[in-house]
Amino acid sequence: MSTSIRIKDVTDYLEALAPRSYQESYDNSGLITGDPAASVKGILVSLDCTEAVVREAIEKGCNLIVAHHPIVFKGLKRLTGATYVERTVISAIRNDIAIYACHTNLDHVSQGVNRKICEKIGLVNPTILQPKKGILSKLVTFVPKEKTEAVAAALHAAGAGQIGNYKNCSFRVDGTGTFKPVAGANPHLGTVGEQEFVSESRLEVIFPAHLSGKILTALRASHPYEEVAYYLSALENENQEVGAGMIGELEKPVEPIDFLKGLKHSMNLQIIRHTPLTTGKISKVAVCGGAGSFLLADAIRAGAQAFITADFKYHEFFDADGKIIIADIGHYESEVFTKELLKDVLMKNFSNFAINFSNTVTNPISYL
Repeated sequence: MSTSIRIKDVTDYLEALAPRSYQESYDNSGLITGDPAASVKGILVSLDCTEAVVREAIEKGCNLIVAHHPIVFKGLKRLTGATYVERTVISAIRNDIAIYACHTNLDHVSQGVNRKICEKIGLVNPTILQPKKGILSKLVTFVPKEKTEAVAAALHAAGAGQIGNYKNCSFRVDGTGTFKPVAGANPHLGTVGEQEFVSESRLEVIFPAHLSGKILTALRASHPYEEVAYYLSALENENQEVGAGMIGELEKPVEPIDFLKGLKHSMNLQIIRHTPLTTGKISKVAVCGGAGSFLLADAIRAGAQAFITADFKYHEFFDADGKIIIADIGHYESEVFTKELLKDVLMKNFSNFAINFSNTVTNPISYL
């Protein structure tokens, strides 16, 4: 068993997949308990983290729990063991077990929770249903023409220029840059005290805003000038790779009743709460793990004939208005396969210690 992998190595890897900056404002994704520098002995993957899950981690020799839902949503003012949240946190701390949550940030990435649902029910060509805005930035910089390729390569390596299925994207236009080095300058080109005219390329790239620090570090390290001129701008563009829900297509249209029967089987459901069946066949389906009623209008607008999610309230079912079938499959049931997703991504990079599924059923809802 390796002791060279730290908890921080695991959490950094997960945050490269699902950056914490993508989580909702109410959320609490990230490391909740534990020392980031501690060595990983084993990982337990769970949908929720409860007292029973902590006990299971102890029994299996795991000192890191990776859960979808955070055990702590609101600030704790005391730790007396009065609530299940306090007891879970106390137990984890006493037993040196780290708890890491990857919640709405994992919901929002294109390879996250909703992609897993699409895979389980056989949807093809899935895309984000409600793309996020305001999470992209643009960098404009000016580079001597002969150094443009080297600077662009460094920016691309740092994460700039990825647009959908296309990488190393940039825009360039040639022009003339002017400057006059003054006393104390150490210019890459030109002479102190003399006006200079240099053939330069204006280089523009788009990147996820949370990478700004990394992008600027790459720019300064690769740019030949002592003083680097650049503009950094926030964009309102939608990021088509990040957002709420997904929509995809069935390989062939099916009757509504057959679709619901297939859904019940593929998602291992005991019950589906749904609106009246429509008359046409189902070919396009929207999904949202967890509470997704806020996406109903988006699903209808996108042309979905069915919307799979959870936590619809009674009066919200009326909003289907005969335009779509709402299939409420339950919060736990819609996200329980996130355990498979998390284990799969972890095993790709960390195969030298145990990564276990939690066998604890954390669903707080029972059916008679």
